[in-house]
This record gives sequence, C-alpha cells and structure tokens, in this order.
Amino acid sequence: MRRGPQLLTYPDSLGGTIPDLTRLLRGPLRGTFAGVHILPPFPSSGDRGFAPIDYRRIEPRFGEWADIADLGRDHDVMLDLMVNHISRESAEFRGFLERGRASEYADLFITVDKIWPDGDPPAEDVARIFLRKPDDPFTTFTIAESGAQETLWTTFGFGGRVEQVDLDLQTEATRELIRGWFEWFASNGVAIVRLDAVGYVVKQPGTSCFMVEPEIYDVLDGLVAAAAEYELLVLPEIHDVYATHRSLARRGFWTYDFVLPGLLLHAFESGDATRLAGHIAGSPERQFTTLDCHDGVPVRPDLEGILTHAEMSGLAERVLAEGGNVNRILGDAGDGPDVHQLNCTYYSALGADDDRYLAARAIQLFARGVPQLYYVGLLAGENDHEAVARTGEGRSINRHDYTTAEIETALERPVVQRILELVRLRLEHPAFDGRLEVAADDSRLRLTWAHGAARAELRVDLGSGELSIGTEG
Repeated sequence: MRRGPQLLTYPDSLGGTIPDLTRLLRGPLRGTFAGVHILPPFPSSGDRGFAPIDYRRIEPRFGEWADIADLGRDHDVMLDLMVNHISRESAEFRGFLERGRASEYADLFITVDKIWPDGDPPAEDVARIFLRKPDDPFTTFTIAESGAQETLWTTFGFGGRVEQVDLDLQTEATRELIRGWFEWFASNGVAIVRLDAVGYVVKQPGTSCFMVEPEIYDVLDGLVAAAAEYELLVLPEIHDVYATHRSLARRGFWTYDFVLPGLLLHAFESGDATRLAGHIAGSPERQFTTLDCHDGVPVRPDLEGILTHAEMSGLAERVLAEGGNVNRILGDAGDGPDVHQLNCTYYSALGADDDRYLAARAIQLFARGVPQLYYVGLLAGENDHEAVARTGEGRSINRHDYTTAEIETALERPVVQRILELVRLRLEHPAFDGRLEVAADDSRLRLTWAHGAARAELRVDLGSGELSIGTEG
C-alpha cells in the first residue's frame, strides 16, 4: 500500500463519474492523495450502493471497470465488499426466490433452521441479538416454484421492502463466491477491500450475533488469507466499543479509529486536550482515521467508555444547534442516550470556523495511521438541507454531489487551499515514516513526528483553535 492520505468519495460526487474523479486527482489534486476509497460503484437496489446487485459490473452512469483500472495505475483504489449481505435483486437471490432450497444458490443464504433447527427462534435468543432493525433480523419470502415460505436472516432494512439479504459465510459456496469477487477486484486495479458490516456475519443462538468471539476472528483470518492470494489488503469495517478495535489490532488486522471524530469534537467543546492526547498516543499503526464520512460521526457504541453519556448527549445537542440531525439507535437504547451517529458536515459541526476546522484536520493528519478525507470535508462543505428535504434521508446532509463548477469554486477558498497544503505535507514529508510523540498541557496539544533528521511538529490550542506547524528535513 502506498504511504499517505486517501480520498473517500462516492463515484458520482466529484463531477458525476469515475473519469471526472480521475481528472480531478490528476489535475487540481495531483500529488495530494496516495489512494482513493470509492464508495460502492456497482449496480444496487438501495442504500446508495450498499445493496450490490453484481460486483462484476460498474453502474453505467458512473463509468466502467476500465476506469477503475486506469485510476489504479497511480492511486491505491479501495472498494467495498458488503460481506454480510447481497441485494435481493442479485442473480443469486433471484435464483433462490425462484426455486428455494432446490436452487443452486440455496447454500448462500441463512434460513432460520440453520441456526435453530426447529425453525422457531426463541424470544430470549432474539432479544439478545444486536439489532439493526427495530423488531427482529428476519424476513419471510415466498418461493415462486413451490409456494413455500422461507424465513431468512436480513440484518438491515426496515419500513418497507428489505433490499439486503444476509450471506452464509459458513458455507463453501459463499466462500467461493467471495474468492471470485476478490479475484475480479484484483484483476481490475483494486488494491484494498473494505469488508462492510463484517461484524454481523457470525450467527449463533444465545449470542448477540455481532462480533461473536472467537468465531469472528476465524472468519476474518479466512477472508484476509483469501484476499492475500490476490495481493489485496483487507480493512474490516466494524462499529463497536474501542476494545474491539484494540483486539483487532493485537491480532494484526487493520482497523478504523472511529473514536477520533467524536472525541475531537468534544475536545474542542471542553478545551481539554488530555483525553484526546491519551487516545492518540495509544492508537495502533495499522489503522485508518476519519473525521467524517457518508454515515455520520459515530457516537454509540463507538464512544462507550470514552465519553460519558452526558458528554455524548452534549455532542448531539451541539450538532442539532448547528443544523444537523441525529441517527437514533434501533430498538432499546438501554441506559444511555439514544444517539447512534451525528449527521452533520464536520465543518458545520465546528460552527463553520475555519481556524478550528483546520486545527481538526491537522490533528487527523498528524495522528497515526492512514488518514481518509471525505470529499465534503476536503472541500469544507456545509450542511445540505435541500438534499435532506429532497431524499427524506438525514444522512444526505453530508452527501452533497459537487458539479465541476462547484469543485472549482471550492478549491479557490483559502480554507480548502490550506487543507490541501496539510494533506500534501502528510504525503510528502519523511518525518511521517518515523515515530510519533504526543504531549498535552490543559488545552494545548503537541504531536511530533521524527525520522532521522526529519521532524514535523503540530501545536494546537483547542481553546482558540490556533495552530502552528514546524518542519525540519
């Protein structure tokens, strides 16, 4: 993997197509990013790409596989593999709907009797499941050929037609399907695969059916080994308490720092650098950092044990005051605040204050790991209320699709030009190949990278947002 920051974007959000994205990366953004994570560019039946119909096709309005391969010549391209599920419009699931258990695809899916042999999940078992639907994770389908009713595991989707049907990773048929997708990705210029929703793939009676140990690590080991056959790096995408990410890191997996975005917002609110410094100092090398993304700023469960429930509620209040909205927890929130994610651009969350925003980006870019910059954040975008009204989706507030003219205008803003300078510093300076030292004193944070004679030091006052950077070598 190339050293340096990555851009995170939808395939159609920076100009409209993948070739438009490539022109941007080879034009105004040349020499800025080592890689690009393109959110699902495949034909999809919902969830803006996350209900993939066919991984071997690119949605024609975005481009084609040759465009991915072209971009992969000078950037590490990351694509998502929704390893937990596939679209109900996929050939595989349509085959199952036609013939049921007589279908060649029957082993790909999880009928409830695979988990509970009598086909009747006990209420106490369902109550233990970590739900992403408000009632239970099952959907009943009618088989066309026989008229039989089949109840399958469908972790995601509610309030209408379920689009994402879970895959059974315990079967050789599913593992072979995934190996084929890995091979296809690698042959078309992909370097990194993000395993979306991988924490849900192990289903066991009497458990939460989320990050079930030790079985989840056996599954991850198998996926990493299968991807390695095609020289692909694997990044598991898991939203859970920070102890889970420490466990992943100890086992040698790449992981995300989903604590940093919310903890950094809180540090600006409190003016206290201490907890933030401790977190950065203890973070692993093999991690990707974000401040913002297509889904929002994580709160629960990601910040459990990091911030108090009152502090989490304070973050939500701050975002609501800045015109954002809150993605609530499905089901029972327990004894904590009903806050899963904060939907708001990071720039708006910081009050559209250029100084504080630049300080936040500098901290991300000086933290350990691979910094990913979401395209809206790169362009210091503000909340898109029109998109929320148009789509009825709260997360659309941070999913603005930029025209070429809007990109050109944004790139001329001083705050964006300064962000680009910071990104290029992280990409180019040799100090970032070395070791990080972290220090804090009240509101003041200091992050220093050193490699031989090369040094890069960031000083930030979280109270004022004032920052300074010094470099040597």
